[in-house]
Amino acid sequence: MRYENPILPGFHPDPTVCRVGDTFYLATSSFEYFPGVPLYRSENLVDWEPIGHALTRDSQLAIQDIGPSGGIFAPTLRHHDGTFYLVTTNVSGDGHLLVTADDPAGEWSDPTWVDAPGFDPDLFFEGDTCYFTYHDEDTENPIRQAELDVETGELGEPRTIWTGFRDPHVEAPHIFERDGTYHLLLAEGGTHAGHMVVAARADDPTGPYEGCPDNPVLTHWGRPRADIRAVGHADIVQDENGRWWLVCLGIRQRGPWPRYHHLGRETFLAPVTWEDGWPVVNDGEPIRAEMEAPLPGEPRTETDPVGHTETDFTDGLGVEWQYRRNPDRDRYQTGTDGLALRGGPETLDEPGATFVGRRQTAFDCRAELSLSFDPADGEEAGLAVVANERHHYQVGVTRRNGRREAVVRLRIGDATDVVGRTSVGASTDLAVAADTDEYRFHVDSEELASAATRYLSTEVATGFTGVFIGPYATGHGTTCEADAVVERFVYES
Repeated sequence: MRYENPILPGFHPDPTVCRVGDTFYLATSSFEYFPGVPLYRSENLVDWEPIGHALTRDSQLAIQDIGPSGGIFAPTLRHHDGTFYLVTTNVSGDGHLLVTADDPAGEWSDPTWVDAPGFDPDLFFEGDTCYFTYHDEDTENPIRQAELDVETGELGEPRTIWTGFRDPHVEAPHIFERDGTYHLLLAEGGTHAGHMVVAARADDPTGPYEGCPDNPVLTHWGRPRADIRAVGHADIVQDENGRWWLVCLGIRQRGPWPRYHHLGRETFLAPVTWEDGWPVVNDGEPIRAEMEAPLPGEPRTETDPVGHTETDFTDGLGVEWQYRRNPDRDRYQTGTDGLALRGGPETLDEPGATFVGRRQTAFDCRAELSLSFDPADGEEAGLAVVANERHHYQVGVTRRNGRREAVVRLRIGDATDVVGRTSVGASTDLAVAADTDEYRFHVDSEELASAATRYLSTEVATGFTGVFIGPYATGHGTTCEADAVVERFVYES
């Protein structure tokens, strides 16, 4: 069967996957975005339905004051004895946290904290024993392991189980068992062009682990002009037919040299076979955008729910929406009139700004909203395209010298500029249309300005996340007197 990569486009890094019956569940990192750790399910490994987030309450995740690309690093999702377990690390807070649920689409528990250094924790269950394996920032002992009491978070005595294939900064360990042998997958080479997946195996979960003679088992290093690069940070799962599959992160490069990526690190899928007891990813060939493999179910042909949003907000914010850090919920109200935003003193240049967005999941896409807003002088609301506080574009409605107008504002590093203005009425349609190279900003169907995608890329803006698109509001130093009401929002890729 033919399928397309990435299977989760847009900002979906560090994927972790497990299977329960004939259903697969997948989670990814979320960094400074709230709710934390998006969750998906699928029957065929390529069509993923968003089902919510693991960390939806402030008691689970406190990231109000963190910087860009802080917060939640890589999770591990596992199912054992009727319970789902998810472990991850708030690198800007109290470290490793473990939450549980009977249904991953429902509420998850408050965290159990695990006192260990580092990040990228893994869980492996063997009978009544849970092994907690993690990246330790001690380069002489980079991958450590200890037995974990999942009820209390108490750890046993840690031991080093891997010191690296080529890189002492090895991370992202995942242990799994196949035919009585214990396999360890790891990431090396950083998280950009040199990224790679290495494999090791042992007769016991505690080791000693022997490295695969053909390591790395997956890398796109040495392919600088390839469209897909930086593949790594992998997890593995077996389907109900006995076939094995690997999910990993990767990037899709665009533009002239030097190439760049602005959608973030995305989730890719490849088949795994076995030779002499070692995993072979995609027959040793690079991962491609179009793949052929015997999936566990037929891919669907209807619109991908990850790549489409159409809402009038009557039923609230859907699972595709996220805030940048813990929100002030009084600023966001949904109902029959739409989404009412109350702008605070913060602009998009600052943490705490009133903004809620969804991932950009395609190079060619369009987002539009209908806005009802009667601003005082200096107040503003509209539609923003955001990489972080120092790199974002916006088309918004404001009032200047008593005149209501729409503006297009670009923030690129230390530079901010208004590149378009036009008069508007009390109700305004705002849109941004994107292709590989640029964003075009429209006001009431007329194009007002454009800006290059490159300046929102990781190579320019830095960080670990991708572009989000959504409505915002600001009082530019004061709290807005009136709500900005988004009557509808549409995103199409």
